[in-house]
Amino acid sequence: MKNWTIVFSSCNLNSMKTTDFISYKIDRLPKGYVFTYEDFNSEVNRREAIIKALNRMASSGKIAKLSRGKFYKQEITPFGELQPSQKQVVKDLLEKDGKTIGYLTGLSIYNELGLSTQVSNVIQIGRNGISPELKRGKYTVRFVRQKNTITQDNIPQLQLLDALRFIKTIPDSGLERSLTRCIALIFEFDNEQIRNMVRLAKKYPPSTRALLGSILEVLGLVDIAEPLRASLNPVTTYRLLNVTELLPTTKAWNFE
Repeated sequence: MKNWTIVFSSCNLNSMKTTDFISYKIDRLPKGYVFTYEDFNSEVNRREAIIKALNRMASSGKIAKLSRGKFYKQEITPFGELQPSQKQVVKDLLEKDGKTIGYLTGLSIYNELGLSTQVSNVIQIGRNGISPELKRGKYTVRFVRQKNTITQDNIPQLQLLDALRFIKTIPDSGLERSLTRCIALIFEFDNEQIRNMVRLAKKYPPSTRALLGSILEVLGLVDIAEPLRASLNPVTTYRLLNVTELLPTTKAWNFE
């Protein structure tokens, strides 16, 4: 994401009134951008002045308040005000000091992936550690534990693995539709991405690994799926209502 912190050579807090300085920077931010007082100045002695100025601007309607200490630049359309994107709302929970620490998943991306027509007010984030749920404006933020190391490159595979793991709970979508869409999305990956998905799947529940293996067999990727089969207990069975009728390969992966 582009860094919108602006470096000034001839104008700064020392030469401008705090409110003018903040207005100057806000005018140059993209609409829907979420920010805090830290985006404006690092001088400790100016912190209170900046916070007060931001709160005044929010009260006057120049900017909008998302939650305590978080604001955004509104985008007004003929149909009303647009909310910031979910990624903007929780960006501080996805990246820290330039390092990826989380990713949008579950209810946050089902619509984007074509798995559901619903847009949820729940934001789900995959993280290595679990935190209590929290509120951000109209959104409830919940966390899903991810055992794999999270990188920008493997997020698409992790998102799809999460979808397979929770496939029974995808809203506004039957199992047939969800499976068909997941197969289509996996088909778009190249073989190296699919091999990486197989490696990542080893830290998922056995039922997720078995479902992925059966999908890979449908796609003719039997050799790539073999490490998944080797990771499973051959006598364990899995239940997913009607899946053997929709995806015949699941029988060979012990689905009932």
